[in-house]
Amino acid sequence: MGPPLLFGTFDDVRSRCDTAPARQTTREHGYDDGAIVPDENWKSLTADDAEQHRADDSVPDSARIELVRRPLPDLDPDDLAGRLEAAARLDPLNGRWPTELLGCATSPGNWATTTEDSSTGRRIGLHVDNFDRLPYARRHQGRRRLCLNLGPGPRYLLIGDHDIQQICRTLYADPDRHHPHTEDIRRYVTAGHPLRCLRIRLDPGDGYIAPTEFLAHDGSTAGIDQPSVAAFWLGRPPNAS
Repeated sequence: MGPPLLFGTFDDVRSRCDTAPARQTTREHGYDDGAIVPDENWKSLTADDAEQHRADDSVPDSARIELVRRPLPDLDPDDLAGRLEAAARLDPLNGRWPTELLGCATSPGNWATTTEDSSTGRRIGLHVDNFDRLPYARRHQGRRRLCLNLGPGPRYLLIGDHDIQQICRTLYADPDRHHPHTEDIRRYVTAGHPLRCLRIRLDPGDGYIAPTEFLAHDGSTAGIDQPSVAAFWLGRPPNAS
């Protein structure tokens, strides 16, 4: 089924979401060899698909993606530096729960995925974060990441339809002894297991709260000519477990 979504202010979620199979790169310029990326054969969500992604009260915060919107300051489209300064001043959740600004990333247009390995300059494709370094059994308890698109262009959130615990259970006879890692996503696809990718459009001011230590994810600007600045925060809702 894929990740449950809390639609929040989005009343047109179907028009913002589509899905495609994932594939593995082989000696592709700018990418890790073996990175997992969408194959770009995107299909729109049906009404039934959208309903299957709808999160209800039975879905814990630790397993769902919340789509949010935040008013942005009036900035010139070419003022990327101003967007970085705006992120430092912004309380992305209006005090709803505490967050720590991780930083910002400026992405050019027309990149199938956006996250780079700073040590190599190559893009890594779908991955899991590892800020909290939690083992398999506690992986869903990591802090949530909040991202806001500060523009000027739109961008996408990419999410794999199997979480890292599901992937590890498939790969390993004793997953409790394993520490999940991005490499597990690659091994999963290499072994022939199907993985689909959900793509969610984020216009300037749109964002998400997601368990990025738990869900395979990345950003994308495929088919978008403008660059965009994404600001990232880490935090934990009150009473989170």
